[in-house]
Amino acid sequence: MIRHIVLFRFISDDPALRAEQLAEVGRRSRALVGVIPGLLALDVHANCLDDPRNSDFALVGDFEDLASVEAYVPHPAHRELIAYLSTVRIEGSRTAIDYEL
Repeated sequence: MIRHIVLFRFISDDPALRAEQLAEVGRRSRALVGVIPGLLALDVHANCLDDPRNSDFALVGDFEDLASVEAYVPHPAHRELIAYLSTVRIEGSRTAIDYEL
């Protein structure tokens, strides 16, 4: 199994707007499970430590194998999630890691 973690920073500084956007990212992310083959789980988590060096939220996904991660990247449903994320995250703020469990 592969864990895929992607970190982002919000464009907005407004806590209420950020909470709404995080909820929407979570809803859209969880909706991909069962749609994209090999995607076992996908959820988001907000940063809880007030440290300006930290990212604002993490997208955490579990995949059957590396081939599933590679197939996820160009999948149209994933591309729709990316399109939404591009409206709420700072461009260039993305960083990621993939590792075996």
